[in-house]
Amino acid sequence: MIKVLRIINRFNLGGPTHNAAYLTKYLPDEYETLLIGGVPEHHEADSLHIVKNMGIEPLIIPEMSRSVNIFKDIKTYFKIRRIIKNYRPQIIHTHASKAGLLGRLAAIHENVPVIVHTFHGHVFHSYFHPFITQFIIQVERYLAKKSSNIIAISQKQKDELCNEFQIAPPDKVEVIPLGLDLKKFAENKSEKRKLFRTKYNISENTIAIGIVGRLVPIKNHRFLIDAVKHLKTLTQQKFEVIIIGDGELKNELKNYIKEQGMNYREHPEEQPANFYFTSWIKEMDIAYAGMDIVTFCSKNEGTPVSLLEAQAAGKMIVSTNVGGVKDIVLDGAGIILNDFNPLNYATALLHCIQNYTSANQFISDNISPKIIQQYSYETLVANMDRLYKRLLGK
Repeated sequence: MIKVLRIINRFNLGGPTHNAAYLTKYLPDEYETLLIGGVPEHHEADSLHIVKNMGIEPLIIPEMSRSVNIFKDIKTYFKIRRIIKNYRPQIIHTHASKAGLLGRLAAIHENVPVIVHTFHGHVFHSYFHPFITQFIIQVERYLAKKSSNIIAISQKQKDELCNEFQIAPPDKVEVIPLGLDLKKFAENKSEKRKLFRTKYNISENTIAIGIVGRLVPIKNHRFLIDAVKHLKTLTQQKFEVIIIGDGELKNELKNYIKEQGMNYREHPEEQPANFYFTSWIKEMDIAYAGMDIVTFCSKNEGTPVSLLEAQAAGKMIVSTNVGGVKDIVLDGAGIILNDFNPLNYATALLHCIQNYTSANQFISDNISPKIIQQYSYETLVANMDRLYKRLLGK
């Protein structure tokens, strides 16, 4: 039996939870996996329902979270070391930054034979002061030397890790895309669309423009607000921007919307507005079915799960060209912009508004099946199984 200790930062909604859950559940029977992770921030949606619905009972380390807390982080480190001593895994696989730091340090000191880390994104720009960023880069270079393998989730991310930031040499970095269960996003879309629009009081003649993600600076919602202000001058078409998510900037974004002469709502019974803050939605297949266009405007990203889900659901995309976006958005699925010009973004949104019916049909017929297959969890599991066995063979 091959024992794997899988560590993620925290159980919040996002790609790492899905990735870790599918790998824990579906690796071949010769593997035994223990999944451990921390807790979400107070404004984040808990994702434990995802793993528990798959019959997985993870081990929770309450001290581990996204925020830096030296005392909690030290405690977490020693807890992970105790878990390693008791579980005695042949493989430790960490996912995302905090888990990658504490988990790999613990694995190094406990002499775990195979140490693997997946970069779901990175914090090498747009997150911290340049001095802190340089320190993080040096730490990651050290950890990469001690790791058996580094996994990037897109070719663009591998290029950044190897060439731009020189975290590890190319022969030590494997590209293994995310694996998800995307089939549900292509099923029963008419019924789901009606359900979503009825629940949130969105009329059929309103173009629903969605954005999904935490309300934090890196996600750049303020830029979208600026673009929407321009869009209002470019079209008479009725539209509403559906902001799905929550976070520390929620009140600030509300105030900014009002400062720009626009309005928002938070409840179905309120009058339709320029923006609708729904908070987190668990049934995202229903949400995507109800939307017409999906946007993305982050300053830095790995592989945006929202754009994979949008394509599986057959929705047009408008996105900034960051991280692995160009690797995952197929030709014909939308518009990718190379700058952060709000007017250019608004113009791209206008094009989508004018063409969304035919474009979404094309995406549903031609792109959705490819995305569902290419980013299936079965493909992820097969790729990881091959990598693990190659590393164990060494």
